[in-house]
Amino acid sequence: MKKLIAALVILSSLSLGACTETPSMNNTYQSGDGTVTEFKIPARAEAVSWSGVDTNNQVISSSNLAGVVTVLNFWYASCPPCRVETPDLVALSEEFNGQAQFVGVNVRDTADTAISFNRNFKVTYPTLIDANTGGIVLAFTGVVTPSAVPTTLVIDRQGRVAARVLGLAEKATLKALIKSVIAEGLPD
Repeated sequence: MKKLIAALVILSSLSLGACTETPSMNNTYQSGDGTVTEFKIPARAEAVSWSGVDTNNQVISSSNLAGVVTVLNFWYASCPPCRVETPDLVALSEEFNGQAQFVGVNVRDTADTAISFNRNFKVTYPTLIDANTGGIVLAFTGVVTPSAVPTTLVIDRQGRVAARVLGLAEKATLKALIKSVIAEGLPD
């Protein structure tokens, strides 16, 4: 009996360990440490093609946002650092209105939960629901994997990731990253 219990404990710990590797981030909470990575223009990977449906059943995609600086924030409602950074994201989305498009990517919740969260935090930018398919997370896997929640990506006008913040995005840091990408000017 003791051997059976020990085997079950080992099996369950292996299963839980595997959850941390799932690209959809649906099975476990992972927190980033706030690491910021900037990718200068020559070092940027090719543009990433992604698409999702927002809480209003509208399709938003990289092709819809071609030529627009985009800030993608991967989050879910019960994530503590997501709740902390949301007011700053809302303020920055208002500050950069017309210069950068913010898009939330909810990796765990239903549309109703995301709508409630957005109402409570006065989020005005669209939120894509990626919990069922994980398609948006998968699109970035291998390029700049959003491996923690929250993760924030700043995408340049050509659709290439210019910066990634793993974990809580500090307002001043994110503002500087966005300003830097906006200052790059229009494509040649």
